[in-house]
Amino acid sequence: MHDSLVRARPVGRFGVLAGSGRWWPTPRHPWVMHMQWHDLLFAHWTVDPDVLRPHLPAGLELDLWDGQAYVGVVPFGMKGVRGRGLPAVPSTGEFLECNVRTYVTAEDKPGVFFFSLDAESRLAVRAARWSFGLPYFDAEMAIDHRTDGAIDYSTRRTHKGAPAGEFKATYGPSGDVFRAEAESLDFWLTERYCLYSSRGGSTLRAEIDHQSWPLQRAVCEIQANTVAEGFGLHLKGPPLHLHFVRFLDVRAWLVERVQI
Repeated sequence: MHDSLVRARPVGRFGVLAGSGRWWPTPRHPWVMHMQWHDLLFAHWTVDPDVLRPHLPAGLELDLWDGQAYVGVVPFGMKGVRGRGLPAVPSTGEFLECNVRTYVTAEDKPGVFFFSLDAESRLAVRAARWSFGLPYFDAEMAIDHRTDGAIDYSTRRTHKGAPAGEFKATYGPSGDVFRAEAESLDFWLTERYCLYSSRGGSTLRAEIDHQSWPLQRAVCEIQANTVAEGFGLHLKGPPLHLHFVRFLDVRAWLVERVQI
């Protein structure tokens, strides 16, 4: 049994999207950003919890499954990025992104803590660093959809002063779409409805909401994987768990301070 809390899903209540895996209310104030994530891969490795804890800001506890910590590398594409009430702008609302993340909790809200969020949009990198306090970095990125359905994806961090990092892989789905069961590792790894960051000595949380993930099992061949090395995280060998998601609509709220 894992170490974090799992609650019943309050489907359709408290402003929660029907079919969402979220189990606490969304913020009372309106969401501020809408986006669409596509061609997403969850690739997960286990990492010694003692390696991860020094990286966490005050007030965050490492979230564990059977005493084990996980780190995920998550490449995907973004489309339709827009502010509330505004149209998406093709020149800035569509770009590639690749995240390195682990799992944390504060105030009984399990979420995601990012080591890096690489993106090919310089505007998105600067806007996210300023508004969310997140470690976004400039990167050179590419995606190619093969005729056989596989996806070739590559990213190389280019941000000035950031640790070097590269991820290159071919991946794709290998099974039917399913929704993770609430007590499963699939659910624990993916159904996370807030993210944590820090700025100016404060620990911050931003809420997100979406339908529960339309997961598929995945296959993946990794050609390069140093995207986490600069943070002292050595993700050796093939991932232990792989999931693929074709498409998901997401809405997000501004960050708020965590009460430590």
